[in-house]
Amino acid sequence: MKFVILGVGSNRSWMGNNSLELLRKACSELAEFVSDFKISSVYRTKPMYLQNQDSFLNMVLCGFVKDDITPQLLLEKIHKIEASLGRNRKNEVRNGPRSIDIDIEIFDKIKVSSSNLEIPHPRLKERAFVLIPILEIFEECADFIDRDEFVFWLKQLDISDVEKILPKEEFLKKII
Repeated sequence: MKFVILGVGSNRSWMGNNSLELLRKACSELAEFVSDFKISSVYRTKPMYLQNQDSFLNMVLCGFVKDDITPQLLLEKIHKIEASLGRNRKNEVRNGPRSIDIDIEIFDKIKVSSSNLEIPHPRLKERAFVLIPILEIFEECADFIDRDEFVFWLKQLDISDVEKILPKEEFLKKII
């Protein structure tokens, strides 16, 4: 089994589902192939790269994928989930509003640098909305990540725009 950390975010409704419902649906679909699933609380954050849009709801999850799932295959599975939840990459503005966004932050100890995938995620160090939830669930996946490194990165950032809005226990009640 290979350890993964995924970032999940949304800032646009789709087909009558608000961002929180889309996060729940994404987690439910990810649970089909990510085992020993742990999730963070849900955080509201201001958009980083393109300011003129609604705030995002963000969270992370960690768990394990089977050994036969490569980073590229995981990305394909993620893209299918995103498409099923209304994401159309061809028609969206880069870093703009989207119904769902699932990023591979960490894939075991594997490093990937290709035209469509970089692991670890290249902007992980600058994203408090990913680092804070990772550190929240650190105790549940402590054997697989270097806490000090994540704490160091987080200390370099302004965290004032990251607000916990739903504890993970409340979120879990809706997807289990």
